[in-house]
Amino acid sequence: MIKKILILDKNHPFIIYKLKKEGFICDENYYDPIEKILKIISIYDGIILRSRLKIDKKLIKKAINIKFIARIGSGIENIDQDYAFKKGITIISSPEGNKDAVAEHAIAMLLSIMNHIIRSNQEIKKGKWNREDNRGTEIMGKTIGIIGYGNTGKAFAKKLSGFETKIFCYDILPKVGDIYAKQVNMETIFMQSDIISLHVPYTKNTKGMVNERFIKNFYNPFYLINTSRGGCVLIDHLVMALKNGKIYGACLDVLEYEKSSFEDFFYNRKLSKNFFYLIHSDKVILTPHIAGWTKESKYKMEKKIVEKIIFLKKSLYISSNKN
Repeated sequence: MIKKILILDKNHPFIIYKLKKEGFICDENYYDPIEKILKIISIYDGIILRSRLKIDKKLIKKAINIKFIARIGSGIENIDQDYAFKKGITIISSPEGNKDAVAEHAIAMLLSIMNHIIRSNQEIKKGKWNREDNRGTEIMGKTIGIIGYGNTGKAFAKKLSGFETKIFCYDILPKVGDIYAKQVNMETIFMQSDIISLHVPYTKNTKGMVNERFIKNFYNPFYLINTSRGGCVLIDHLVMALKNGKIYGACLDVLEYEKSSFEDFFYNRKLSKNFFYLIHSDKVILTPHIAGWTKESKYKMEKKIVEKIIFLKKSLYISSNKN
Protein backbone atom coordinates (compact mmCIF):
# COMPACT_ATOMS: atom_id res chain seq x y z
CA MET A 1 0.00 0.00 0.00
CA ILE A 2 1.20 3.49 -0.87
CA LYS A 3 0.60 5.91 1.98
CA LYS A 4 3.53 8.21 2.79
CA ILE A 5 5.17 10.38 0.13
CA LEU A 6 8.32 12.52 0.33
CA ILE A 7 8.23 15.64 -1.87
CA LEU A 8 11.71 17.00 -2.63
CA ASP A 9 10.94 20.06 -4.81
CA LYS A 10 8.44 22.90 -4.51
CA ASN A 11 5.50 22.41 -6.84
CA HIS A 12 2.04 23.76 -7.58
CA PRO A 13 -0.07 23.68 -4.34
CA PHE A 14 -2.60 21.57 -6.25
CA ILE A 15 -0.37 18.51 -6.07
CA ILE A 16 -0.32 18.30 -2.26
CA TYR A 17 -3.97 19.28 -1.93
CA LYS A 18 -5.10 16.55 -4.32
CA LEU A 19 -2.85 13.85 -2.86
CA LYS A 20 -3.95 14.59 0.70
CA LYS A 21 -7.57 14.49 -0.46
CA GLU A 22 -6.86 10.98 -1.79
CA GLY A 23 -5.56 9.91 1.63
CA PHE A 24 -1.81 10.28 1.13
CA ILE A 25 0.49 11.70 3.80
CA CYS A 26 2.80 14.26 2.14
CA ASP A 27 6.03 15.42 3.76
CA GLU A 28 7.80 18.36 2.14
CA ASN A 29 11.61 18.52 2.27
CA TYR A 30 12.99 21.18 -0.06
CA TYR A 31 16.36 21.97 1.47
CA ASP A 32 17.98 19.01 3.25
CA PRO A 33 21.08 17.57 1.54
CA ILE A 34 21.22 13.98 0.35
CA GLU A 35 22.94 12.86 3.58
CA LYS A 36 19.88 13.77 5.64
CA ILE A 37 17.47 12.33 3.08
CA LEU A 38 19.30 8.99 3.28
CA LYS A 39 18.53 8.80 7.02
CA ILE A 40 14.76 9.19 6.62
CA ILE A 41 13.98 7.70 3.21
CA SER A 42 13.15 4.22 4.55
CA ILE A 43 9.84 5.39 6.03
CA TYR A 44 8.42 6.53 2.69
CA ASP A 45 6.41 4.68 0.05
CA GLY A 46 7.00 7.20 -2.74
CA ILE A 47 9.17 10.11 -3.84
CA ILE A 48 8.18 13.14 -5.91
CA LEU A 49 10.91 15.41 -7.31
CA ARG A 50 12.09 17.57 -10.17
CA SER A 51 15.86 18.01 -10.35
CA ARG A 52 17.13 18.96 -6.88
CA LEU A 53 18.64 15.58 -6.03
CA LYS A 54 19.92 12.53 -7.86
CA ILE A 55 18.10 9.31 -7.00
CA ASP A 56 21.06 6.95 -7.26
CA LYS A 57 21.73 3.37 -6.24
CA LYS A 58 22.81 4.40 -2.75
CA LEU A 59 19.53 6.16 -2.05
CA ILE A 60 17.40 3.43 -3.61
CA LYS A 61 19.09 0.83 -1.40
CA LYS A 62 18.05 2.82 1.66
CA ALA A 63 14.50 3.32 0.34
CA ILE A 64 13.35 -0.13 1.40
CA ASN A 65 9.62 0.69 1.23
CA ILE A 66 9.57 2.79 -1.93
CA LYS A 67 6.95 1.74 -4.49
CA PHE A 68 7.41 4.63 -6.93
CA ILE A 69 9.65 7.55 -7.88
CA ALA A 70 7.80 10.37 -9.66
CA ARG A 71 9.76 12.97 -11.59
CA ILE A 72 7.70 16.02 -12.58
CA GLY A 73 8.75 16.69 -16.17
CA SER A 74 9.86 14.58 -19.10
CA GLY A 75 13.47 13.54 -18.48
CA ILE A 76 14.33 10.92 -15.85
CA GLU A 77 18.12 10.90 -16.19
CA ASN A 78 18.55 11.94 -12.53
CA ILE A 79 17.14 8.54 -11.52
CA ASP A 80 19.09 5.27 -11.65
CA GLN A 81 16.40 3.63 -13.75
CA ASP A 82 18.02 0.22 -14.14
CA TYR A 83 18.49 -0.27 -10.41
CA ALA A 84 15.01 1.05 -9.64
CA PHE A 85 13.45 -1.42 -12.08
CA LYS A 86 15.55 -4.20 -10.56
CA LYS A 87 14.06 -3.35 -7.18
CA GLY A 88 10.53 -3.37 -8.60
CA ILE A 89 10.09 0.38 -8.25
CA THR A 90 7.76 2.12 -10.69
CA ILE A 91 9.17 5.28 -12.31
CA ILE A 92 6.64 7.95 -13.22
CA SER A 93 7.14 11.09 -15.29
CA SER A 94 4.85 13.61 -17.00
CA PRO A 95 6.08 14.38 -20.52
CA GLU A 96 2.50 14.83 -21.69
CA GLY A 97 2.19 17.93 -19.53
CA ASN A 98 4.74 20.15 -21.26
CA LYS A 99 4.67 18.83 -24.83
CA ASP A 100 2.73 21.81 -26.19
CA ALA A 101 4.95 24.30 -24.38
CA VAL A 102 8.08 22.71 -25.85
CA ALA A 103 6.58 22.61 -29.34
CA GLU A 104 5.53 26.26 -29.25
CA HIS A 105 8.94 27.32 -27.92
CA ALA A 106 10.77 25.41 -30.65
CA ILE A 107 8.70 27.08 -33.35
CA ALA A 108 9.16 30.51 -31.74
CA MET A 109 12.94 30.08 -31.74
CA LEU A 110 12.95 28.83 -35.32
CA LEU A 111 10.86 31.75 -36.58
CA SER A 112 13.06 34.18 -34.68
CA ILE A 113 16.34 32.91 -36.08
CA MET A 114 15.16 32.48 -39.67
CA ASN A 115 13.71 35.98 -39.71
CA HIS A 116 16.47 37.71 -37.68
CA ILE A 117 13.89 39.00 -35.23
CA ILE A 118 16.18 39.32 -32.21
CA ARG A 119 19.03 40.91 -34.15
CA SER A 120 16.85 43.42 -35.99
CA ASN A 121 15.07 44.34 -32.76
CA GLN A 122 18.42 45.06 -31.09
CA GLU A 123 19.60 47.07 -34.10
CA ILE A 124 16.51 49.26 -34.14
CA LYS A 125 16.94 50.01 -30.44
CA LYS A 126 20.44 51.24 -31.31
CA GLY A 127 19.08 53.47 -34.08
CA LYS A 128 19.99 51.16 -37.00
CA TRP A 129 17.32 50.51 -39.65
CA ASN A 130 18.73 47.63 -41.72
CA ARG A 131 16.23 45.85 -43.93
CA GLU A 132 18.34 44.02 -46.50
CA ASP A 133 20.74 42.33 -44.07
CA ASN A 134 17.74 41.15 -42.09
CA ARG A 135 15.87 39.62 -45.03
CA GLY A 136 14.34 36.41 -43.67
CA THR A 137 13.88 32.83 -44.80
CA GLU A 138 10.48 31.13 -44.84
CA ILE A 139 9.68 27.83 -43.16
CA MET A 140 7.19 27.08 -45.93
CA GLY A 141 8.55 24.61 -48.45
CA LYS A 142 11.35 23.36 -46.20
CA THR A 143 11.92 19.78 -45.10
CA ILE A 144 11.99 19.31 -41.35
CA GLY A 145 13.58 16.30 -39.67
CA ILE A 146 12.37 15.50 -36.16
CA ILE A 147 14.66 13.15 -34.24
CA GLY A 148 12.73 11.50 -31.44
CA TYR A 149 9.01 11.19 -32.07
CA GLY A 150 7.43 10.93 -28.65
CA ASN A 151 5.20 13.45 -26.91
CA THR A 152 7.10 16.64 -27.75
CA GLY A 153 8.15 15.52 -31.23
CA LYS A 154 4.55 14.77 -32.14
CA ALA A 155 3.33 18.08 -30.71
CA PHE A 156 6.00 19.95 -32.68
CA ALA A 157 4.98 18.24 -35.93
CA LYS A 158 1.28 18.90 -35.34
CA LYS A 159 1.87 22.61 -34.72
CA LEU A 160 4.03 22.82 -37.86
CA SER A 161 1.31 21.30 -40.03
CA GLY A 162 -0.02 24.70 -41.07
CA PHE A 163 3.35 25.85 -42.44
CA GLU A 164 3.12 23.72 -45.60
CA THR A 165 6.37 21.85 -45.03
CA LYS A 166 7.52 18.28 -45.55
CA ILE A 167 8.03 16.66 -42.15
CA PHE A 168 10.03 13.50 -41.48
CA CYS A 169 10.57 11.79 -38.14
CA TYR A 170 13.12 9.29 -36.92
CA ASP A 171 12.69 7.19 -33.79
CA ILE A 172 14.18 3.99 -32.40
CA LEU A 173 10.63 2.65 -32.02
CA PRO A 174 8.87 1.38 -35.16
CA LYS A 175 5.57 2.67 -36.53
CA VAL A 176 5.38 5.93 -34.57
CA GLY A 177 4.83 8.14 -37.62
CA ASP A 178 1.42 9.74 -38.12
CA ILE A 179 -0.47 12.13 -40.38
CA TYR A 180 1.87 14.95 -39.37
CA ALA A 181 5.23 13.26 -39.94
CA LYS A 182 6.40 10.37 -42.08
CA GLN A 183 8.74 7.99 -40.28
CA VAL A 184 11.99 7.46 -42.19
CA ASN A 185 15.53 6.22 -41.63
CA MET A 186 18.41 8.51 -40.71
CA GLU A 187 19.75 8.41 -44.26
CA THR A 188 16.62 10.20 -45.46
CA ILE A 189 16.94 12.72 -42.62
CA PHE A 190 20.55 13.40 -43.64
CA MET A 191 19.77 13.68 -47.35
CA GLN A 192 16.70 15.90 -47.30
CA SER A 193 16.43 17.97 -44.11
CA ASP A 194 16.72 21.75 -44.00
CA ILE A 195 15.80 21.96 -40.33
CA ILE A 196 16.53 19.47 -37.53
CA SER A 197 14.77 19.41 -34.17
CA LEU A 198 15.85 17.13 -31.32
CA HIS A 199 13.18 15.58 -29.08
CA VAL A 200 15.13 12.73 -27.51
CA PRO A 201 15.75 11.63 -23.91
CA TYR A 202 19.26 11.85 -22.50
CA THR A 203 20.72 8.33 -22.65
CA LYS A 204 24.06 6.70 -23.42
CA ASN A 205 22.93 6.54 -27.05
CA THR A 206 21.96 10.21 -27.35
CA LYS A 207 24.84 11.66 -25.34
CA GLY A 208 26.91 13.71 -27.79
CA MET A 209 24.86 12.47 -30.75
CA VAL A 210 25.17 15.79 -32.58
CA ASN A 211 28.90 15.76 -33.20
CA GLU A 212 31.24 16.39 -36.11
CA ARG A 213 30.48 13.04 -37.77
CA PHE A 214 26.71 13.52 -37.38
CA ILE A 215 26.85 17.02 -38.88
CA LYS A 216 29.01 15.94 -41.83
CA ASN A 217 26.37 13.38 -42.82
CA PHE A 218 23.94 16.12 -43.89
CA TYR A 219 23.72 16.77 -47.61
CA ASN A 220 22.71 20.43 -47.14
CA PRO A 221 23.41 23.04 -44.46
CA PHE A 222 20.59 23.15 -41.91
CA TYR A 223 19.12 24.89 -38.89
CA LEU A 224 19.35 23.02 -35.56
CA ILE A 225 16.87 23.18 -32.69
CA ASN A 226 17.60 21.53 -29.35
CA THR A 227 14.91 21.60 -26.68
CA SER A 228 15.71 18.15 -25.28
CA ARG A 229 18.95 17.88 -23.27
CA GLY A 230 22.14 19.89 -23.60
CA GLY A 231 24.42 16.87 -23.51
CA CYS A 232 22.98 15.65 -26.81
CA VAL A 233 24.90 18.36 -28.70
CA LEU A 234 28.67 18.79 -28.45
CA ILE A 235 29.16 22.56 -28.35
CA ASP A 236 32.72 22.53 -29.74
CA HIS A 237 31.54 20.62 -32.81
CA LEU A 238 28.45 22.81 -33.18
CA VAL A 239 30.53 26.00 -33.12
CA MET A 240 32.86 24.60 -35.76
CA ALA A 241 29.85 23.86 -38.00
CA LEU A 242 28.40 27.33 -37.44
CA LYS A 243 31.72 28.89 -38.42
CA ASN A 244 32.14 26.82 -41.58
CA GLY A 245 28.51 27.23 -42.67
CA LYS A 246 27.49 23.58 -42.32
CA ILE A 247 24.87 24.75 -39.82
CA TYR A 248 23.03 27.97 -40.71
CA GLY A 249 21.82 28.66 -37.21
CA ALA A 250 21.19 27.02 -33.83
CA CYS A 251 18.25 27.42 -31.45
CA LEU A 252 19.40 26.12 -28.08
CA ASP A 253 17.17 25.97 -25.03
CA VAL A 254 19.64 23.58 -23.38
CA LEU A 255 23.43 23.46 -23.26
CA GLU A 256 26.08 20.79 -22.80
CA TYR A 257 27.47 22.73 -19.83
CA GLU A 258 24.33 22.46 -17.70
CA LYS A 259 24.29 20.59 -14.43
CA SER A 260 21.19 18.71 -13.34
CA SER A 261 19.98 21.58 -11.12
CA PHE A 262 20.38 24.20 -13.93
CA GLU A 263 20.11 27.26 -11.66
CA ASP A 264 23.84 27.56 -10.81
CA PHE A 265 24.89 27.70 -14.47
CA PHE A 266 26.97 30.88 -14.26
CA TYR A 267 28.43 30.35 -10.80
CA ASN A 268 31.69 28.72 -9.71
CA ARG A 269 32.68 27.52 -13.14
CA LYS A 270 35.00 28.40 -15.98
CA LEU A 271 33.01 28.78 -19.18
CA SER A 272 34.67 27.87 -22.48
CA LYS A 273 35.51 30.26 -25.30
CA ASN A 274 32.96 28.46 -27.48
CA PHE A 275 30.23 29.34 -25.00
CA PHE A 276 31.11 33.00 -25.47
CA TYR A 277 30.97 32.45 -29.24
CA LEU A 278 27.36 31.26 -28.79
CA ILE A 279 26.52 34.34 -26.73
CA HIS A 280 27.86 36.78 -29.31
CA SER A 281 26.88 35.00 -32.54
CA ASP A 282 23.95 36.25 -34.64
CA LYS A 283 23.53 32.64 -35.75
CA VAL A 284 22.49 31.47 -32.30
CA ILE A 285 19.46 31.94 -30.06
CA LEU A 286 19.78 30.83 -26.43
CA THR A 287 17.12 30.40 -23.76
CA PRO A 288 17.66 29.13 -20.17
CA HIS A 289 16.00 25.69 -20.34
CA ILE A 290 12.49 27.16 -20.44
CA ALA A 291 10.97 25.43 -23.47
CA GLY A 292 8.61 23.40 -21.30
CA TRP A 293 8.42 26.07 -18.61
CA THR A 294 5.05 27.79 -18.99
CA LYS A 295 2.35 28.67 -16.46
CA GLU A 296 0.08 26.14 -18.13
CA SER A 297 2.61 23.31 -18.33
CA LYS A 298 3.53 23.63 -14.64
CA TYR A 299 -0.05 22.79 -13.71
CA LYS A 300 -0.52 20.15 -16.43
CA MET A 301 2.66 18.24 -15.53
CA GLU A 302 1.78 18.08 -11.86
CA LYS A 303 -1.84 17.16 -12.58
CA LYS A 304 -0.59 14.27 -14.73
CA ILE A 305 1.77 13.09 -11.96
CA VAL A 306 -1.09 13.06 -9.44
CA GLU A 307 -3.29 11.09 -11.82
CA LYS A 308 -0.55 8.50 -12.35
CA ILE A 309 0.15 8.13 -8.62
CA ILE A 310 -3.55 7.62 -7.87
CA PHE A 311 -3.82 5.10 -10.71
CA LEU A 312 -0.75 3.22 -9.38
CA LYS A 313 -2.24 3.12 -5.87
CA LYS A 314 -5.48 1.64 -7.21
CA SER A 315 -3.61 -0.86 -9.39
CA LEU A 316 -1.52 -2.08 -6.44
CA TYR A 317 -4.63 -2.35 -4.28
CA ILE A 318 -6.43 -4.46 -6.91
CA SER A 319 -3.34 -6.62 -7.40
CA SER A 320 -2.93 -7.27 -3.66
CA ASN A 321 -6.60 -8.25 -3.30
CA LYS A 322 -6.30 -10.72 -6.16
CA ASN A 323 -3.34 -12.37 -4.43
